[in-house]
Amino acid sequence: MRIKVGAGKTVDMTLSTPLHASRMWYADDEMQFGAVLSSDGEGLKQPVHHDPNDPNAHLSWNFVEFTFTPQGTLNADISYVDFTGKAASIELTSRDGTTQSVQGVRPGSVDTICEALGVQEKADGRPWKALCMAGDDGRPVRVLAPLHHPNKPSFSTYWDKYVDRVWSRFSHETLTINTQSQAGNVECRVSGHHLSCEGDNKSYSKPTARDIWGCAAGPFQAIEGDNGVHRVVIPRLCAAFVRSTLLQDILPPGNSFITPRFGQAHYYQHETTNHYGRLVHECQIDGKGYAFAYDDVNPGSENAAGAVGSETPDRLTVTFGVKS
Repeated sequence: MRIKVGAGKTVDMTLSTPLHASRMWYADDEMQFGAVLSSDGEGLKQPVHHDPNDPNAHLSWNFVEFTFTPQGTLNADISYVDFTGKAASIELTSRDGTTQSVQGVRPGSVDTICEALGVQEKADGRPWKALCMAGDDGRPVRVLAPLHHPNKPSFSTYWDKYVDRVWSRFSHETLTINTQSQAGNVECRVSGHHLSCEGDNKSYSKPTARDIWGCAAGPFQAIEGDNGVHRVVIPRLCAAFVRSTLLQDILPPGNSFITPRFGQAHYYQHETTNHYGRLVHECQIDGKGYAFAYDDVNPGSENAAGAVGSETPDRLTVTFGVKS
């Protein structure tokens, strides 16, 4: 379904059927979609954000993700996991009048992030600026997440020294994962080349840059048969790597380091970190919005992911651009 919405205009729609893992795409100009055939029938060919030959590559676009269940629950979020593009904000109002909102990134954030990545590139010599994709006029229209860097080998060793220091630290200190679940606190130690956690059916090898950027490969890949402890340790361990918090809060030998423990003020403070994620959160008006897959791992009541949800939703308002 395509809907044209003029500047300053409002369009109302009523959801009458459940929708799972849906996307609401938006752009300044008309986007091109296609169809693909599979064993399940026809499917939607979506724009590929990192493909310079995609017919939408020159456009500034983005999407809002949402699910409307058969039971009437609505969940939605603004995702920057794969890229940062055109701004939007969301507000969910429940039938009791309570509201939840995510304000999105500030106007001009793509330009701001690209300029900052250029500064970071000069600081550490890594090709961060290549994450910026330009439109027909040469100006950046989106910023790719590091997992989609066009020259992946240039970052292949990026995390190696940091990972080595983490392995060294937790060979003589205990890493405690607060699983925030029935599994409680799980203690982990490094022995040889692997990190092992109590009650976990698998140990963890040293993650590569690709493993850390995506949180879904190598030691962070969950497969059928993995036990409950393994499935709750993965997101918390990878989040700590992405945010570079595992070398903070140096403790005397024998004391336990707990994660997640640090709030957003302590994320991305190490020189080796996900600078894309750091800059995305700096550009967000309220600091909310997934900058990587497990940005919903937070201590206490913090909410870096910016997901909204209600079992009794009344209205989901999506504002394209920034709400004044």
